Amino acid sequence: MQLFYNTDISLETKQITFDKIESKHIVRVLRKKENDILKITNGKGVLFDAKIIMANDKKCLAEVIRFEEKQKPWNYYLHIAIAPTKNNDRIEWFLEKATEIGIDEITPIICQNSERRIVKLERFEKIIQSAMKQSLKFTLPKLNEPLKFNEFINQDFDGKVCIAHCEEVKKKFLKSVVKPSEKTTILIGPEGDFSIQEIAKAIEKNCIPISLGESRLRTETAAIVAVHTVSLINQQKNLY
Repeated sequence: MQLFYNTDISLETKQITFDKIESKHIVRVLRKKENDILKITNGKGVLFDAKIIMANDKKCLAEVIRFEEKQKPWNYYLHIAIAPTKNNDRIEWFLEKATEIGIDEITPIICQNSERRIVKLERFEKIIQSAMKQSLKFTLPKLNEPLKFNEFINQDFDGKVCIAHCEEVKKKFLKSVVKPSEKTTILIGPEGDFSIQEIAKAIEKNCIPISLGESRLRTETAAIVAVHTVSLINQQKNLY
């Protein structure tokens, strides 16, 4: 299935006009023609079938003929707060793979040891959209504006909040903390880890200190381990 994304389409939409770039892709690259059916999602859990009524590579038009509400394939809510990596490719890799596995919300956090403090949200959003389409998901993860660590940790959270760090103190393994079907927020620090002050602040705010295993992991690897662990815990529940 070739899946398209259009944030403006709703259950009331009758006709869709694709922009010049998307129109060229549909008509020139995919060689779609009039009466061909396109599969489109709005990233809000709905799949639309739309029939091409004008196959123009500058302005392609399609008529919505049916829609289907798609349940999210995972039954939990996962929010990852992650410090952007110095190398942009690494954080972009995380965004892509986390979207493919299943994630609901992402917040870039700026920490004391952060080497990157400027985030290109538009670029991040495009990567998430592309990964959603590629993995045939119909719910787009929410990407939040970057927040400083203290701003983030001072919020009121629903569900369980965990902080993964490398300090040699008593911690629980994530797999023993997370329960199926619950809402979880996990904080992942920068290359230099969270500062001692940040860890103390998080614990003061009732964050659970966690370990992701015996190995020392890069930021983006730690985040993917966290995403996959939560996914696996929920999959195991569904096997019984």
